[in-house]
Amino acid sequence: VQLQASGRGLVQPGGSLRLSCVGSQPHYYGVAWFRQAPGKEREGVSCIYGGSTYYLDSVKGRFTISRDNAVNTLYLQMNNLKPEDTALYYCTGNWYYWGQGTQVTVSS
Repeated sequence: VQLQASGRGLVQPGGSLRLSCVGSQPHYYGVAWFRQAPGKEREGVSCIYGGSTYYLDSVKGRFTISRDNAVNTLYLQMNNLKPEDTALYYCTGNWYYWGQGTQVTVSS
């Protein structure tokens, strides 16, 4: 199973981006987005697990995770982006299948 992440971009602070992850299967019990900034460890940004959604404290109120099982796609809508959101973003299904990462850069 391959997960294909897309939506990379360079945006100014306060801007928005939507990441997509194609290949996210409806039967996955959990799906998530992680990110890794240069020199930092990978961290979980948001997940859907057991029908509930969870967010990293620093992105609450700004990011929204969703999935469309009809098209096997996981999304991450990111609003009011901040420079500290700059990272390589990864999607995962069941914390076993991983996408290749897509770069998000927030800079003026």
